[in-house]
Amino acid sequence: MTMPIDPYAAELPPSARDGRLGVGVISAGKVGAVLGAALRNAGHQVVGVHAVSEASRDRAESLLPEVPVLEVPEILRRAELILLAVPDDALAEVVSGAAEAGHFQVGQLVIHTSGRYGTGVLAPAEEAGAIGLAIHPAMTFTGMSLDLQRLSACAFAVTAAEEVLPVAQALAVEMGGEPVVVAEEHRGAYHAALAHASNHLNTITAQSAQILEEIGVTDPSRVLGPLMQASLDNALASGPSALTGPISRGDTGTLRGHLQTLQAGGFPEDILIAYRALAQATAQRALEQGTINEAKAAELLEVLAEDSQPPAGP
Repeated sequence: MTMPIDPYAAELPPSARDGRLGVGVISAGKVGAVLGAALRNAGHQVVGVHAVSEASRDRAESLLPEVPVLEVPEILRRAELILLAVPDDALAEVVSGAAEAGHFQVGQLVIHTSGRYGTGVLAPAEEAGAIGLAIHPAMTFTGMSLDLQRLSACAFAVTAAEEVLPVAQALAVEMGGEPVVVAEEHRGAYHAALAHASNHLNTITAQSAQILEEIGVTDPSRVLGPLMQASLDNALASGPSALTGPISRGDTGTLRGHLQTLQAGGFPEDILIAYRALAQATAQRALEQGTINEAKAAELLEVLAEDSQPPAGP
């Protein structure tokens, strides 16, 4: 695929003008190694990868075979496209450090994969003449080859200056995903939404599985899997109207019973805290949707506020 990069064609290296780029991957974590492999599958040449830990080196060898493992300055010297797949908290320091050392090149594409940031964090690179792009795949990664197939169902949040936004979109497509434009000022909200959906789903799943295990259910996944998958499918297809359960029915007695069971059953404290908080949010949304009236919502919220502090441990 030839990327539409005409707005900056005069500043880009010759190979970039026909869409073929020398790619440098910093670093070979679960995201970087997979996206580097996706770019290579799209016809680009990965000219170097930074990998420090043994796990990263193994990942690089598996997903990017025969690609040399290099230090960051050498990767920045060789590559026309830099893929920065470093932890969020390290990104600003990596960019500013490389800029201060004079490693960025005029016309070099510098992409980071953080969901939290837009292109503002790449300002030091842009001041050195590089072109900053923020491209975040909305997917959890295993760091294995199966992730490459999963990219085809993945949305990529892309943020870039208007002139080079088509470059970011084209690269997302080349990696197998669907580009979704997210404005610079909305990156924080975007990332919070994804973390809320993904990370907290993991927490809820683990908490529910723990309850089932403690009452003797030997394989909680067989109970939870079909239910949670159907709930997710319904929620995505129907939105708030998919809500079911005791709160949407205004079943105060059942709700009180759940709370009493979780308080008296010796379950971990975090489960009761999470149940209360999510039940309160659910009651507010059920009221907004009209499945319960204001009087019933007030009754439910009163039950949820009763003995809101879990009993102290021994």
